Amino acid sequence: MSEVVLQTHGAGYDRILSLTDFSVREGEHVALIGPNGAGKSTLLRLLAGLISPTEGEIVLEGTLLSTLSRPAVAREIAWLSQTDDVTPEFIVEDYIALGRLPFRGTPQAQQNTVARQTAIQYFRVEPFLKRSIGSLSGGERQRVMLARCLAQTPKILLLDEPTNHLDLAARAELLSLLRDLPLTIVAVLHDLSFVPDFAPRTLLMRDGKIILDGASSEVLLSSELGHAFGLNVHSVQLDDGSTTFVFRPRGA
Repeated sequence: MSEVVLQTHGAGYDRILSLTDFSVREGEHVALIGPNGAGKSTLLRLLAGLISPTEGEIVLEGTLLSTLSRPAVAREIAWLSQTDDVTPEFIVEDYIALGRLPFRGTPQAQQNTVARQTAIQYFRVEPFLKRSIGSLSGGERQRVMLARCLAQTPKILLLDEPTNHLDLAARAELLSLLRDLPLTIVAVLHDLSFVPDFAPRTLLMRDGKIILDGASSEVLLSSELGHAFGLNVHSVQLDDGSTTFVFRPRGA
């Protein structure tokens, strides 16, 4: 079994997030879901070291996250918020290069060119390297943001609603690219229908607490999810033998 790379011990944040214990293993993909105000973004920010827990602790590969410098954390964890504010005039290739800043002055800086090129090729952003961020479509912009994250060569990728404001085709394309990455990924996902294809494991949050942690299909069909979202959930088998989920408001 792969080793635990990131975990919380009784981590809480003011009145937003209650005491939380969970761990993520190397290479694991985890979806974080819950209604608005459940504490999802707060938990992700704690894991990224952007805010400090008011109670408990976060441990990154056996080391307290609070004892590490920001560059040291950034060499292990890449973070993408749902509201990354980037100057529209920023040129794409310069923005992606920012992913290598944590390695400035380290031996790993020798890998800068290879790391950038690998990220550019993986997220297929070569055609607009010379363009400005502001000239991109929503899907192109998200791929550029993720290329910057991948250029960091992180072990862990934390994503806060990476498909926000994208159309269905762009969402499917982006999650397909993410699904095939051999990294540990924890992602807040808004569209529940994409959860099973992206993550084998799902955490359901409500009122600042993790109320369910299990296999994605089981979480999606649980009474806890139906209660948290006010939904009836149905599992439907498609002609090709795969399974999808249909969500309907209760009482509809």
